[in-house]
Amino acid sequence: MKGSDRFLKIVEWSEEDGCYVGTCPGLMSGGVHGDIESEVYKELCEVVEEWIEIYKVDGEDLPKATAGKEYSGKFVLRVGKNIHKELAISALREGESLNSFCLKKLVGKKRKTRKENKAIQK
Repeated sequence: MKGSDRFLKIVEWSEEDGCYVGTCPGLMSGGVHGDIESEVYKELCEVVEEWIEIYKVDGEDLPKATAGKEYSGKFVLRVGKNIHKELAISALREGESLNSFCLKKLVGKKRKTRKENKAIQK
């Protein structure tokens, strides 16, 4: 396994730049760019290896790995008292829990309530 395998590498089309841009969040700022996606990815992998070597030469610890990361499905979002109240009231009006209501808003789709899911299961 190469050191770069521990880090998420992203190559995506940039309308602003008119080319593919490759980045490695958490390890390096900036990125590489080019017209051929596969070549950008190959170059990005090489640049990531170079960055890892720079960390080693400088005697710095590498950032935490970003590839293969597990997610709990939970995160805390501080929204302020007024927004919290507004969301809680809206959820009550919809007959949903605050969690379900906010998830529906984040995802942008109508999610079934627990009652609807239970009715479907019966």
